[in-house]
Amino acid sequence: MKLNARHLTVDLYNCKNSQLTDIELIKETLKKSLSLHGASLISLCCEKVGEGHHALMGIWEEGHISLQIYGELRYVAMDIFLCKENAQPEAISKAMRAFFKPDKTKTTLLKRGDFTSAKEIKPKVKTHVAPLRKIHNTGAKVIRILARRNNN
Repeated sequence: MKLNARHLTVDLYNCKNSQLTDIELIKETLKKSLSLHGASLISLCCEKVGEGHHALMGIWEEGHISLQIYGELRYVAMDIFLCKENAQPEAISKAMRAFFKPDKTKTTLLKRGDFTSAKEIKPKVKTHVAPLRKIHNTGAKVIRILARRNNN
């Protein structure tokens, strides 16, 4: 099985959208965005985690999206994982950024599921080798100490 997955993480800072606490509107916007990009949702759930903090998770056949929404901080952490050929998580991210209207974003893209390089992964082995001279000097010192004890 060949799997070319892409995992995009996005931090949205200082979001301008005053509706960060309108979870139903956020869910509808997410559903529309995913539908436009060919994702058929299997499940979408949202939980209030704390005061002003909601966690939203959407799952579909080829991936998932998660949002951690901090209304008071005007911050959203978004993860988009797509596991299909030519996956474009940036397109979904762009639609969600248009909704939240952040001043600043930070994105990280990870390529996942590359089994060809997994065969080349070697375990890290750490070996410590003491210099022989140091061991020889230590041995000589032990012999001198033992000889002194025998002479006394």
